[in-house]
Amino acid sequence: MPIEGEYEPSPRQWVRDQVETYERTEGREANTLRDTGLPIVVFTMRGAQSGKVRKVPLMRIEHGGSYAMIASQGGAPRHPQWYRNVLAHPEVTVQDGPKVIDTRVRELRGAERDEWWQRAVAGYPPYAEYQTRTERQIPVLVAEPVSA
Repeated sequence: MPIEGEYEPSPRQWVRDQVETYERTEGREANTLRDTGLPIVVFTMRGAQSGKVRKVPLMRIEHGGSYAMIASQGGAPRHPQWYRNVLAHPEVTVQDGPKVIDTRVRELRGAERDEWWQRAVAGYPPYAEYQTRTERQIPVLVAEPVSA
């Protein structure tokens, strides 16, 4: 179920560059968050309002073949736009290196959210600090593989 249609790159140049390089090299390059050395994956989704194809690199938090999507936006007071995109269109592809996986995203609550949040903080410790910067509870979503 590849997501097809008109692609609208991110308005942020560094995001555009990272996504383009990651995809072109199948994740051999541009595969970490800037200078942290921590791995990322690229999520492809449909825009909630525009319907255009959007791509976003997020931290690689994988468990049992599923991938976390942490809507932290660095602890900003508002959710990132991609969060609204996946709520409107939960069919998302995940590129993890050379693998492209069709997934369906759902938002987590309760104990399941807490379990994935702990995984996320273990994989990217700044998430804990981001939560202290905002009054909103940072959403935790999981992208789970779907059968062909």
